[in-house]
Amino acid sequence: MPEHNPRHLSEGDPFGAHTLPYGVFTPPGAPEDPANRRIGVRLGGRVLDAAAAAAAHGSPHAALLAQPVLNPLMAAGRSVWQAVRAEVRAWAAAPGSEAHCHPLEAVTLHLPFEVADYVDFYASEHHATNVGRIFRPDSEPLTPNWKHLPIGYHGRAGTVVVSGTDVVRPKGQLKAPGDAAPSFGPSRRLDIEAEVGFVVGTPSDRPVTQGDFREHVFGVCLVNDWSARDIQAWEYVPLGPFLGKSFATSVSAWITPLEAFDAARTAPPERTYPLLPYLDDSGAAEPGGIDLRIEVSVNGGTVSRPPFASMYWTAAQQLAHMTVNGATLRTGDLFASGTVSGPEPDQLGCLLELTAGKGPYLADGDEVTLTAWAPGPDGARIGLGEVTGRVLPARD
Repeated sequence: MPEHNPRHLSEGDPFGAHTLPYGVFTPPGAPEDPANRRIGVRLGGRVLDAAAAAAAHGSPHAALLAQPVLNPLMAAGRSVWQAVRAEVRAWAAAPGSEAHCHPLEAVTLHLPFEVADYVDFYASEHHATNVGRIFRPDSEPLTPNWKHLPIGYHGRAGTVVVSGTDVVRPKGQLKAPGDAAPSFGPSRRLDIEAEVGFVVGTPSDRPVTQGDFREHVFGVCLVNDWSARDIQAWEYVPLGPFLGKSFATSVSAWITPLEAFDAARTAPPERTYPLLPYLDDSGAAEPGGIDLRIEVSVNGGTVSRPPFASMYWTAAQQLAHMTVNGATLRTGDLFASGTVSGPEPDQLGCLLELTAGKGPYLADGDEVTLTAWAPGPDGARIGLGEVTGRVLPARD
């Protein structure tokens, strides 16, 4: 193992010195009050108290790390992110680092950043094709614009929740094709969407080019964008998703720095149509794809292993498209990839695809967990924090 790896970590741990994800936690025994929340870094099965380590080592970034959310650190910019990451790696390997660590199972984890805006894309050609065949069986599965721009929609930042938060079954208008009129009630086709999220650090008041992607994106997380397919099917024409999506979006408690995925960069699929200049990535300085291997489990059983490397539109293209009209970026903006699906039957990222639209969908009490890893340097694995959520019955 590299000599800077913490000594208490086992070889091959996906949360080693090459990963170092940030989160926000309450220490064991502390009252549940925002004033007691602290920034932590995951090291295997432990959480390094970053503020305590920074103070002990006289870090100039101690004030940024002594915060109850990641937003001030994220807003500080890439040069500070790189400096703090180097410091954290040194603190984790230093003698006595265990004094600033807590067992992971003993702390309480929180939503690690204040979400400013939330945008969800539709970037998997396999997913879009499968869904098009299910929803529009008599039409071309891909809409005419799909290969020319990253399709997306704005969700609700206020219903982004941290992993471990229960999800209440939503209610809404439901109308099967044979029904004369819509009815109202709990969704009967509650689904998951295995996605990858990107968290904005540095704000911008002008369009962000693909080449400036690293200057603005702080880190990466897993996302489960829960979907009520029956509510969605009735409401989505003509303006797209609304209540079928906005009730809950689950994110990991850990945000892995973008830099951790340098060894996992990969070329996206071959483009089948020429792209407009702001989306053209043929001459990009580095590949825009990331080789993430996702696993989806329901009630402890694996149901799918979607490959993020197969995504047609990259995160850099999504960010460029999201801002090309002049839309601003704010610290804490979250944009997600949309459902990750591959070409094989065991690589589909939602139950809609896995069951060809026939179900079964999620039942009350079901628990869904997403995990993922990416190849790192020297044969290491880069882990992403899991996303777990349990379905509760609809409220009266």
